[in-house]
Amino acid sequence: MRVNEQQEILADRLNSEPLIFRGSSSSEMKIIFFGAILFWVPVSFLVAASFGAPLLGLGFSGLGILASVFFGSTLFQWVKRGRPDDYYQHLVKVKLQDCGFWAAGLIRHTGFWGLGRTFINYE
Repeated sequence: MRVNEQQEILADRLNSEPLIFRGSSSSEMKIIFFGAILFWVPVSFLVAASFGAPLLGLGFSGLGILASVFFGSTLFQWVKRGRPDDYYQHLVKVKLQDCGFWAAGLIRHTGFWGLGRTFINYE
């Protein structure tokens, strides 16, 4: 390789989704963004309407969405720090399984594993 050449990173050879904002990937940012929209738009319009200015809810919802994206991505960054890929996804699945809401499909056994047979000495 010559000195002036740069090695290109090919997107089809990446092991995981690239990070785009504060340690969050694009799919995580979509989850945070749409969750923030589902929460802040109705809440801000109800609060602004109670003060007699329902259109002001649009501004409040915009600020709330921006703050949620910033702090939500910071939370994802804190949860993922120093842990393997998809750690938080497995954590959520295990917590939902513990509460009885969802079957995670993960093997969570502590102790010895049996092979289903015993040792027989034929001497």
